[in-house]
Amino acid sequence: MATIDTLIDAAKIQERVAEMGREISKDYAGKEVVFIPVLKGSFIFAADLIRHIEGVTTSIDFLGLRSYGDGTETSGVVQITSDLTKSIEGKHVIIVEDIVDTGLTMEYLLDNMKTRQPATMKVASLLHKPARTRIKIDIDYLGFTIDDVFVIGYGLDYAQNYRNLPYLGVLNPDG
Repeated sequence: MATIDTLIDAAKIQERVAEMGREISKDYAGKEVVFIPVLKGSFIFAADLIRHIEGVTTSIDFLGLRSYGDGTETSGVVQITSDLTKSIEGKHVIIVEDIVDTGLTMEYLLDNMKTRQPATMKVASLLHKPARTRIKIDIDYLGFTIDDVFVIGYGLDYAQNYRNLPYLGVLNPDG
Protein backbone atom coordinates (compact mmCIF):
# COMPACT_ATOMS: atom_id res chain seq x y z
CA MET A 1 0.00 0.00 0.00
CA ALA A 2 1.25 3.49 -0.88
CA THR A 3 2.32 5.98 1.75
CA ILE A 4 2.76 9.73 1.58
CA ASP A 5 5.94 11.42 2.75
CA THR A 6 5.47 15.05 3.83
CA LEU A 7 7.51 17.44 1.69
CA ILE A 8 6.22 20.81 2.99
CA ASP A 9 3.91 20.94 5.99
CA ALA A 10 0.69 22.97 6.16
CA ALA A 11 2.08 25.63 8.53
CA LYS A 12 5.07 26.36 6.29
CA ILE A 13 2.78 26.62 3.25
CA GLN A 14 0.46 29.07 5.02
CA GLU A 15 3.39 31.18 6.20
CA ARG A 16 4.85 31.48 2.69
CA VAL A 17 1.47 32.14 1.04
CA ALA A 18 0.87 35.00 3.50
CA GLU A 19 4.30 36.44 2.60
CA MET A 20 3.45 36.21 -1.10
CA GLY A 21 0.15 37.99 -0.45
CA ARG A 22 2.00 40.82 1.28
CA GLU A 23 4.44 41.11 -1.65
CA ILE A 24 1.59 41.33 -4.16
CA SER A 25 -0.31 43.81 -1.96
CA LYS A 26 2.76 46.07 -1.85
CA ASP A 27 3.43 45.81 -5.60
CA TYR A 28 -0.18 46.51 -6.60
CA ALA A 29 -1.32 48.88 -3.83
CA GLY A 30 -4.29 50.94 -5.03
CA LYS A 31 -4.59 49.08 -8.33
CA GLU A 32 -7.09 46.63 -9.79
CA VAL A 33 -5.80 43.12 -10.49
CA VAL A 34 -7.40 40.14 -12.18
CA PHE A 35 -6.21 36.88 -10.66
CA ILE A 36 -6.37 33.90 -13.02
CA PRO A 37 -5.93 30.59 -11.20
CA VAL A 38 -5.11 27.72 -13.52
CA LEU A 39 -7.46 24.85 -12.76
CA LYS A 40 -7.53 22.46 -11.25
CA GLY A 41 -4.32 22.31 -9.26
CA SER A 42 -4.03 25.94 -8.13
CA PHE A 43 -7.52 26.47 -6.72
CA ILE A 44 -6.59 25.98 -3.04
CA PHE A 45 -3.40 28.03 -3.34
CA ALA A 46 -5.28 30.80 -5.17
CA ALA A 47 -8.03 30.95 -2.54
CA ASP A 48 -5.50 31.21 0.28
CA LEU A 49 -3.33 33.73 -1.61
CA ILE A 50 -6.19 36.08 -2.48
CA ARG A 51 -7.31 36.15 1.17
CA HIS A 52 -3.91 37.71 1.97
CA ILE A 53 -4.24 40.53 -0.59
CA GLU A 54 -4.93 43.93 0.99
CA GLY A 55 -5.33 47.39 -0.52
CA VAL A 56 -5.82 45.95 -4.00
CA THR A 57 -9.12 45.68 -5.86
CA THR A 58 -9.26 42.04 -6.94
CA SER A 59 -11.34 40.09 -9.37
CA ILE A 60 -10.96 36.49 -10.36
CA ASP A 61 -11.49 34.43 -13.47
CA PHE A 62 -10.50 30.83 -14.02
CA LEU A 63 -8.70 29.06 -16.81
CA GLY A 64 -8.61 25.30 -17.12
CA LEU A 65 -5.55 23.67 -18.68
CA ARG A 66 -4.46 20.08 -18.89
CA SER A 67 -1.15 18.55 -19.86
CA TYR A 68 -0.79 15.59 -17.50
CA GLY A 69 -3.92 13.48 -17.93
CA ASP A 70 -3.86 10.85 -15.17
CA GLY A 71 -0.12 10.17 -15.25
CA THR A 72 2.92 11.63 -13.55
CA GLU A 73 4.63 12.88 -16.73
CA THR A 74 3.42 15.78 -18.85
CA SER A 75 2.09 14.74 -22.23
CA GLY A 76 3.59 17.85 -23.82
CA VAL A 77 0.19 18.65 -25.33
CA VAL A 78 -1.64 21.50 -23.61
CA GLN A 79 -5.42 21.54 -23.73
CA ILE A 80 -7.61 24.47 -22.67
CA THR A 81 -10.44 22.79 -20.79
CA SER A 82 -12.14 26.02 -19.65
CA ASP A 83 -11.51 29.54 -20.96
CA LEU A 84 -11.82 32.95 -19.31
CA THR A 85 -15.29 34.45 -19.09
CA LYS A 86 -14.25 38.11 -19.36
CA SER A 87 -11.75 40.19 -21.32
CA ILE A 88 -8.40 40.98 -19.71
CA GLU A 89 -7.53 43.69 -22.21
CA GLY A 90 -5.85 46.62 -20.46
CA LYS A 91 -5.95 44.88 -17.05
CA HIS A 92 -3.21 43.97 -14.58
CA VAL A 93 -3.18 40.16 -14.55
CA ILE A 94 -1.59 37.65 -12.19
CA ILE A 95 -1.66 34.06 -13.36
CA VAL A 96 -1.80 31.73 -10.36
CA GLU A 97 -0.25 28.31 -10.99
CA ASP A 98 0.37 25.33 -8.75
CA ILE A 99 3.70 24.27 -10.24
CA VAL A 100 6.07 25.26 -13.01
CA ASP A 101 8.29 22.37 -14.03
CA THR A 102 9.14 21.96 -17.74
CA GLY A 103 7.84 25.45 -18.53
CA LEU A 104 6.00 24.17 -21.61
CA THR A 105 2.49 24.67 -20.22
CA MET A 106 3.28 28.11 -18.81
CA GLU A 107 4.93 29.24 -22.05
CA TYR A 108 1.81 28.19 -23.94
CA LEU A 109 -0.41 30.00 -21.44
CA LEU A 110 1.66 33.21 -21.41
CA ASP A 111 1.75 33.33 -25.21
CA ASN A 112 -2.03 32.82 -25.30
CA MET A 113 -2.69 35.49 -22.66
CA LYS A 114 -0.42 38.05 -24.39
CA THR A 115 -2.71 37.96 -27.42
CA ARG A 116 -5.49 39.20 -25.12
CA GLN A 117 -3.51 42.43 -24.47
CA PRO A 118 -3.37 42.78 -20.68
CA ALA A 119 -1.69 45.93 -19.33
CA THR A 120 0.70 43.77 -17.29
CA MET A 121 0.99 40.05 -16.65
CA LYS A 122 2.85 38.30 -13.86
CA VAL A 123 3.09 34.72 -12.62
CA ALA A 124 2.54 33.51 -9.06
CA SER A 125 3.45 29.85 -8.63
CA LEU A 126 3.34 27.81 -5.47
CA LEU A 127 6.13 25.53 -6.70
CA HIS A 128 9.01 25.49 -9.14
CA LYS A 129 10.85 22.33 -10.15
CA PRO A 130 14.01 23.59 -11.91
CA ALA A 131 15.45 20.11 -12.57
CA ARG A 132 12.75 19.58 -15.22
CA THR A 133 13.02 22.99 -16.89
CA ARG A 134 12.99 22.90 -20.67
CA ILE A 135 11.86 26.51 -21.13
CA LYS A 136 12.84 29.14 -18.57
CA ILE A 137 9.84 30.95 -17.14
CA ASP A 138 10.10 34.12 -15.07
CA ILE A 139 8.12 33.47 -11.89
CA ASP A 140 7.39 36.80 -10.23
CA TYR A 141 6.01 35.38 -6.98
CA LEU A 142 7.31 31.96 -5.98
CA GLY A 143 6.36 29.86 -2.99
CA PHE A 144 8.94 27.07 -2.97
CA THR A 145 11.60 25.49 -5.15
CA ILE A 146 11.50 21.69 -4.97
CA ASP A 147 13.52 18.73 -6.20
CA ASP A 148 12.40 16.52 -9.07
CA VAL A 149 9.64 14.64 -7.22
CA PHE A 150 5.98 14.16 -8.08
CA VAL A 151 4.03 16.23 -5.55
CA ILE A 152 0.48 15.80 -4.29
CA GLY A 153 -1.71 17.69 -1.86
CA TYR A 154 -2.77 21.30 -1.38
CA GLY A 155 -4.64 21.15 -4.69
CA LEU A 156 -2.17 18.98 -6.62
CA ASP A 157 -3.32 15.51 -7.56
CA TYR A 158 -2.43 12.07 -8.77
CA ALA A 159 -5.23 10.74 -11.01
CA GLN A 160 -7.59 13.35 -9.48
CA ASN A 161 -6.91 12.14 -5.91
CA TYR A 162 -5.13 13.73 -2.91
CA ARG A 163 -6.01 17.39 -3.70
CA ASN A 164 -7.58 17.69 -0.25
CA LEU A 165 -4.37 17.17 1.74
CA PRO A 166 -3.46 20.36 3.68
CA TYR A 167 0.26 19.78 3.05
CA LEU A 168 2.46 18.89 0.07
CA GLY A 169 3.59 15.32 -0.05
CA VAL A 170 5.37 12.77 -2.19
CA LEU A 171 3.50 9.57 -2.98
CA ASN A 172 5.60 6.51 -2.15
CA PRO A 173 4.00 3.62 -4.05
CA ASP A 174 6.10 1.03 -2.22
CA GLY A 175 4.76 2.03 1.19
